[in-house]
Amino acid sequence: MSVESEQDLAALKAIGKIVADTLRLLREQVAPGVTTARLDQIARRYLERNGARPAPELTYNYPGATCISVNDEAAHGVPGKRRLQPGDVVKLDVSAEKGGYFADAAITVGVPPVAKATAELIAAARRARDAGISAAVAGQPLSAIGDAAETVAREGGFVIIEELPGHGLGRGLHETPSVPSHRDPTASQPLTDGLVITVEPHLTTGSGALAEAPDGWTLRTRNRARVAAFEHTIVVTRSRPIVVTG
Repeated sequence: MSVESEQDLAALKAIGKIVADTLRLLREQVAPGVTTARLDQIARRYLERNGARPAPELTYNYPGATCISVNDEAAHGVPGKRRLQPGDVVKLDVSAEKGGYFADAAITVGVPPVAKATAELIAAARRARDAGISAAVAGQPLSAIGDAAETVAREGGFVIIEELPGHGLGRGLHETPSVPSHRDPTASQPLTDGLVITVEPHLTTGSGALAEAPDGWTLRTRNRARVAAFEHTIVVTRSRPIVVTG
């Protein structure tokens, strides 16, 4: 969608804050021995208390309120009995709806103690997201986001997973356009003022190729390399983007 009124922007900021606060709550709960099902339960209760609905469940009948992907699980990890272990890399992805508006964000948390290589991967993923956001200016081509994110990834010795782009959203969880997180010169359409999108580079090592797990949801790296990702929902403007989930 594109923001067409102050009401649109206020509603997006409202659901964006709920999503961001849910992620902050989950971050505090990540620790050795905690199950991903427990984290999901905490998120569901918080969303419900704030009048929001889990977007993956609402949109796709996904079996959980959140996506929690650990280590080589790149995305869409299904919460369950798995207990977090020291050194794990945990992607917490929260998307929700309230009043007909959607927001989507993700963070990566290392379970202490965090190895140096893991910390570097996580830090690079955050920098790549922030670089992509900074490049999202009205009038620039859509490809500018992926150009910026991939530059940061490569500087850190990592690759972008091309199969996991960002996306439009706002009135639905997934809308046009698809937002490549890697260099893609074919993504030449201009970014427009008010456009609502996610910026969400997923960083790893090796080829970045993915395979679907037997659960039919979880996506893993084929080479079993770890993945880190950060995501925000933003509104494109003629200057600095508005970070809805900030």
